[in-house]
Amino acid sequence: MSTEENKAVIRRFWEAVNQGDLNALEDTLAASYKGRISGLEPLDSAGVKDLVAQYRSAFPDLHVTIDEMVAEGDKVATRVTMVATHQGAFQGIAPTGKPVTVTQIHVDRVLYGRSVRTWASYDTLGLQQQLGFLPLSAPAGN
Repeated sequence: MSTEENKAVIRRFWEAVNQGDLNALEDTLAASYKGRISGLEPLDSAGVKDLVAQYRSAFPDLHVTIDEMVAEGDKVATRVTMVATHQGAFQGIAPTGKPVTVTQIHVDRVLYGRSVRTWASYDTLGLQQQLGFLPLSAPAGN
């Protein structure tokens, strides 16, 4: 597949996330899919669907924008920004009603029209700060 076709697979993934369409999401992931997301145990395609469902439940207005996408060979690197409002329980935390903006970087390996591997990192510290669970800056020393 061409790099443009590989990028189209990843665009479809993010469109499915934005629509909350878990079936369309699954269509972008290989049966042998393995995902490595910072701070989480490795995920298979069912784990990704569960994670997206958790986020959509806690942040029902979630919208992801692709900021930049670069492809070479079978790899696609994507920088995205998620904007949402915390309206449901999230990892045991009651809704705060606070808006959040979270940046993420994903590198996917795409084979035969589906992602087979993802390595991802996102700003979990920034998310926790925006939700009010951690201070925005360290207290001044004495």
